[in-house]
Parts: sequence; C-alpha cells; structure tokens
Amino acid sequence: MSPVRNQLDAMIDCLPDTEQTLLLEIVKRFLPDDVATPEDLEDIRTANEEFARGEFVRAKDIDW
Repeated sequence: MSPVRNQLDAMIDCLPDTEQTLLLEIVKRFLPDDVATPEDLEDIRTANEEFARGEFVRAKDIDW
C-alpha cells in the first residue's frame, strides 16, 4: 500500500462514524460515474459466457 493510502487509512480510523459518512460522500464525488462495479463486471462475464455457448437471440429474429 502507498504511504498516502496508509496515512488515509490511519486518519479515517480516527474519525467518528458520522464524519466517515461525510468523507465517503466527498470521496464519491472524485470517482467517475462510468466505472464498472464488481456486479457490472460479473454480469459482463456471464453475458460473454452465454454468448460463447450460443445462448443469445439475433435482433433479426425478434418480432418487433
């Protein structure tokens, strides 16, 4: 872990829970909105596996 990360971890541990909640909201503002979550990555992996097994429907086969 980086020295900065170690410092942050130590400082967070010293904050009361209510302040940790506020800090979490502040940190979230620095994160991009388009980052895949672990759930997103799992869904993508599952979809790729289903596609590889031929488990899909072609758009031309759908009665729109």
